[in-house]
Amino acid sequence: MNAAEETNADKPAENADNEVVATDEIPQEEKTMGMLCYLFVFLGLPIPFGNIIGPLVLWLIKKDEMPFVDKCGKEILNFQITAMIAITICGSLFFLAIPLILIPVIAIADGIFTVLGTIKAYEGKEYQYPFAIRFIK
Repeated sequence: MNAAEETNADKPAENADNEVVATDEIPQEEKTMGMLCYLFVFLGLPIPFGNIIGPLVLWLIKKDEMPFVDKCGKEILNFQITAMIAITICGSLFFLAIPLILIPVIAIADGIFTVLGTIKAYEGKEYQYPFAIRFIK
């Protein structure tokens, strides 16, 4: 192998649009479980703390056998815990006008980011929530 071939072997594969293409495909079952992990966040609408309990249960069951679900679950839990802390802080400041504005903003952002994560999981891509504190690494 010459020097040019060695440097190209270390680079990730690219398609015609110079986008990085994954060389090892994530199995469809892992993509589906990762997507379910994101969708379980919406259990928090009818069930208190369902946004944490749903993804936590699926993550605990599948994390050892499905690396993609392990990554998705950690990311989801980190963001949901962060959002819960932010809402709790806003709620404790109920005597100010801040919670009237921030709590709906946090809830809407949570929903939007979760839908984006669900789409990325369906595509087999990792999604990283913005503003998440990394409690689980």
